[in-house]
Amino acid sequence: MRKRQAGMAFILVTLLIDMLGIGLVIPILPELVTELLGGNRSLASGYYGAFIAVYAAMQFVFAPILGALSDQYGRRPVLLLSLLGAGLDYLLLALAPSLAILFVGRVIAGITGANITVANAYIADVSTPEDRARNFGLLGAVFGVGFIIGPALGGVLGNIDLRLPFYFAAALALINALYGYFVLPESHRPENRRPFGWARANPVGSLGAITRYPVVLGLTITIVLVGLAQNALQSTWVLFTGYRFGWDALQNGFSLMLVGVMAVVVQGGLVGLLIPRLGERRAIVLGLIISAAAFVMYGLATQGWMMYAVLLLGGLGGIAGPAAQGLIAGEVSAQEQGAVQGAIASLSSLTGVFGPLAATALFAYFTGDRAPLEVPGIAFFFGAVLTVLATVTAAVSFRRAQRSGLAQS
Repeated sequence: MRKRQAGMAFILVTLLIDMLGIGLVIPILPELVTELLGGNRSLASGYYGAFIAVYAAMQFVFAPILGALSDQYGRRPVLLLSLLGAGLDYLLLALAPSLAILFVGRVIAGITGANITVANAYIADVSTPEDRARNFGLLGAVFGVGFIIGPALGGVLGNIDLRLPFYFAAALALINALYGYFVLPESHRPENRRPFGWARANPVGSLGAITRYPVVLGLTITIVLVGLAQNALQSTWVLFTGYRFGWDALQNGFSLMLVGVMAVVVQGGLVGLLIPRLGERRAIVLGLIISAAAFVMYGLATQGWMMYAVLLLGGLGGIAGPAAQGLIAGEVSAQEQGAVQGAIASLSSLTGVFGPLAATALFAYFTGDRAPLEVPGIAFFFGAVLTVLATVTAAVSFRRAQRSGLAQS
């Protein structure tokens, strides 16, 4: 029991460091790129976009690889090596003398950041059916804490020295790797190991593991649709609030902080109370319905205070994510947890590329001179449609699974 608790604590700290690392970089990386280009902000914006894209691309490629490696060699060595790699990578970023080295650093960061796959598999290994959703909820709460602290801390440290946040992130990662070496137990039993194979360790081949589980396939489609919707929201939030309400950086900062606070409250607290009463399937559908309604209300908001009110409501939709992760973990065999989690993480990384591209293009068109109708909230309505499709997909997959179970009995 103590080993399981120590393992869970380490996983949560590891993911907090991952999120802090991402958050620390958000306010700093554009400035560092600009500095390396001699102050040319226009040119820097193009390079910065490439650095974001390569990070997502590396997660797409390496999430299934790390998952498959952990299925054969265990979760512990893959997690510890990824942390060690992250620490060394942050040092590389801190010392980068050129854009080429900075680019290499972002490639490595994307690879090591794919350890979310192995962390999810670890949680699935050590969780009982009763506490699976609660444990995945704690994962979401940690993301919320990182979302609150990371950018603020990055801004403070970066104000002292532009490269100081990278040194700080490196120290966190390396200390945690050392700590994990002594306290992290292996969660993946030898009898459940599965040989590594490139056929299922590549992004396309890894999808085969998902298709063997009909409910998991439906939930994966649901997760991808929701990921596209959430990335549409995140990428146009500042654009919309500035256009509609004239919000400045401070107001946007407070609103985004509230997002993190709601993630901590809902996924760290309410998930453990609601999901045992509702059940995972009902919690997924209810959470998605709440999220879809919130998207519509964001788009229709006419005053700034309305956005804060909807944030409080929309945060309740966060019960869907942990419930879906818990249900997936329960459906998948122990031998394929890493492969399935890797495939899902790989697909999710793509939503970080295509969601913002679609949403910002829609916003630009429907606030431009050529638009037949001015609709600044179009990206939120787009998110609502995607979330409704996600709800329907989840409900249909649940019904089909129920019918299949009745037919087999």
